[in-house]
Amino acid sequence: MRVLTFLHSFEPGGVERIALRLVHAWQEDGIDAPLLMGRGSGAGRNVPFMPRWTAPKQPWFGSGWCETLWMILVLPSRIFRWCPDLLFCAGNSYTVVAVVMKLMLGRSCPPIVAKISNDLDRRDLVRPVRALYHAWLRLQGRWIDHFVVMEDGLSRSTARALGVGAERVTAIADPALSRDQIVHMRAARTERRRIPSGRKFVAVGRLVPQKDYGTMLRAFAAGARAEDRLEIFGTGPSRRSLERDIARLDLTGRVQLAGHVADVGRQLPHFDALLLSSIYEGVPAVLIEALAAGIGIVATDCTDSIRPLLLDGALGRIVPPRDDAAFAAAIAECRPEMQLLEESLAQAQRFCIEAAAGRYHDCFEQVINRRRRVAAPLSIPPTRMEDFAK
Repeated sequence: MRVLTFLHSFEPGGVERIALRLVHAWQEDGIDAPLLMGRGSGAGRNVPFMPRWTAPKQPWFGSGWCETLWMILVLPSRIFRWCPDLLFCAGNSYTVVAVVMKLMLGRSCPPIVAKISNDLDRRDLVRPVRALYHAWLRLQGRWIDHFVVMEDGLSRSTARALGVGAERVTAIADPALSRDQIVHMRAARTERRRIPSGRKFVAVGRLVPQKDYGTMLRAFAAGARAEDRLEIFGTGPSRRSLERDIARLDLTGRVQLAGHVADVGRQLPHFDALLLSSIYEGVPAVLIEALAAGIGIVATDCTDSIRPLLLDGALGRIVPPRDDAAFAAAIAECRPEMQLLEESLAQAQRFCIEAAAGRYHDCFEQVINRRRRVAAPLSIPPTRMEDFAK
């Protein structure tokens, strides 16, 4: 079985980080799993689980500004050259490429399995745009062969949004961690450096509107103590506006934009609590890492997976998105020392790569076999003359 995964670049993002971890695990398990990168640049190149990969020669004008179009141009030749049995679409942002491959290549296109990496309801969109988005989801359901969701609780709503039967949706816990990582994170937790009479908060994610750091900063200004500190790991186009917000809210010296970090798991045990202010998400990998680290959590109710993941609030405070007052109150009341460590660990262990890699392999085999059964020619027995006499 040959499974071809395609990614735009090594720019840091949760979808790309999980995809790199999966491809690395498949290659280590002896699966023929080529990885095509649109370009070989990006801060995510220094992850510890880097798989073997290849990238086409870049055009003189670069491909970063048109990465989806570039992937549509270069992927067909690799499909014909490598003859994969299946294409793996790593997240929602890659489904445009997947659908175009089906339209361009027709029956020559291998079956496609797409991972659903974000909430499909998208309550953040205005009504007309939201209606168009839901129509786009139905097109995905028509052309993409199979879908993987990152939690059991997302299967039914995903099938409904895509207009597909339940047999075309498989739930596989998002492989955000390895068992070794969990051991190291728990060991590092005992070495946490504390601020006298203050709490160390952390946030992780791209600096983009989806993450709604503006709400987080306003809530931190209103709800945190003077001795508390907040460190935000991530890069993105919103950095300048966030710097202005930090200055305007008089948070200079208390909030730090720390840039990209290659291994978030090594950093989290040294903090007291994680803040997540996203408007929408899928299953946030950083929440799983925070559970593994045993730190406190304040998160918005940004996806159907949040409440099952945090056991309806037992493992973290859950607040509505875009609600400054509720977020500020949760920060003020956050008590990291009360985190339920054993329950948090049990939740985190469900999301290990050691189990997920094999489940993906089983899913791929089922999709490939289903495609072969459909494509197989009909076996028609020879017609006998006496049959017409009946």
